[in-house]
Amino acid sequence: MNEDLNKYRRIPLIIAFKEISEYKDTYAGEIGTVALTAHLLKPESSNGKSIVVFMHPTGGGSYLPMLNALAKQGIDTLWCDSRYRGTDSALIMEKVLIDLGECIKHLKQIHKYEKVILGGWSGGGSLSLFYQSQAENPSITETPAGDPIDLISQNFIPADGLMLIAAHESRHRTFTEWIDGSVRDEENPENRDKDLDIYNKDNPNQPEYSDDFIKTYRASQIQRNRKITSWVQQKLEDYRNQGEKNREFGFVVHRTMADPKWLDTTIDPNGRKPNWCFLGEPEIVNNSPIGLGRYCSLRSWLSQWSYDLAQGDGLTCAKNISIPSLVIGNSDDDGITPSHTKNLYDSIGHENKYLEWIEGANHYYFGQPEKSHESATVCRNWLERMRLIS
Repeated sequence: MNEDLNKYRRIPLIIAFKEISEYKDTYAGEIGTVALTAHLLKPESSNGKSIVVFMHPTGGGSYLPMLNALAKQGIDTLWCDSRYRGTDSALIMEKVLIDLGECIKHLKQIHKYEKVILGGWSGGGSLSLFYQSQAENPSITETPAGDPIDLISQNFIPADGLMLIAAHESRHRTFTEWIDGSVRDEENPENRDKDLDIYNKDNPNQPEYSDDFIKTYRASQIQRNRKITSWVQQKLEDYRNQGEKNREFGFVVHRTMADPKWLDTTIDPNGRKPNWCFLGEPEIVNNSPIGLGRYCSLRSWLSQWSYDLAQGDGLTCAKNISIPSLVIGNSDDDGITPSHTKNLYDSIGHENKYLEWIEGANHYYFGQPEKSHESATVCRNWLERMRLIS
């Protein structure tokens, strides 16, 4: 590689836009204005024509290894935080789409990029698919809670290409795979079914788990999700019947990292180590404040976690996109297992798609600079083949 490609500048950006809303769901800042923070990594060799854009619904990734690796390949790269960066307790996925749309509009209109490629990293994968499906075929006019949000009138600019890297199927599908299926009472999470509690040493079901146990456990996880959804819907209906249409209620979802595959690596097998996940020891994460979906508002639950109602479903959205697509899976991923990668690839509704694997790579490429370089090289080669960069 030309040595010049290894040099780049990191440029902080603010992307601000006006938004009319009946209530504010992020802390502080001017009411009626949304301000997004972003980092543009611009190689010295850049011709300023194409850029890869990353956004995650809540995670901040400006310094993830992959971004630096792409910039070192001579590719303009941007990470833009959504308005919910760092906290998903009130997150509305449909509003995250608006954030991503404003980011792309900014890059096209202000920075004059001709081509924008979506970089769907981890939870940004289903977000990118959700965005592109609404850019190509806009249809949404309300959130799952029934609040108006007209995505048709947003006139989202479709991206020119899509890269899914270590991406999961959706927030609600992943959450339901991880939620603890043993909890019987949401108000008392200590009330659990011993025979479904994978962290209970007295549970007669132990790794390697039987197919019957997994079938029963998965059904219990879905049932728990649906029970919470039903409670949330009733709560919102009660408030509206009282004339309080904008009223909210915060609640805790206990025990949300209890996927049997973290203990039994024969389930959706890859090179991950047992009794581990990308956030650490799963039994500890199951009860920790960093667990997925731990703190929720009513509307946030329906928009991002409800198994049946959340609209940002990667598998469904993938059927409705037409742009060239690259899907990359990491063979030792301790967050996203191979079925998610394969299912996303299979769901893309056209044939201009490619599937690649980075052998031995973990979820973030932490401590693996050679793997982030390999993944970035795969991306660059594909972008060149698709004539998305020059």
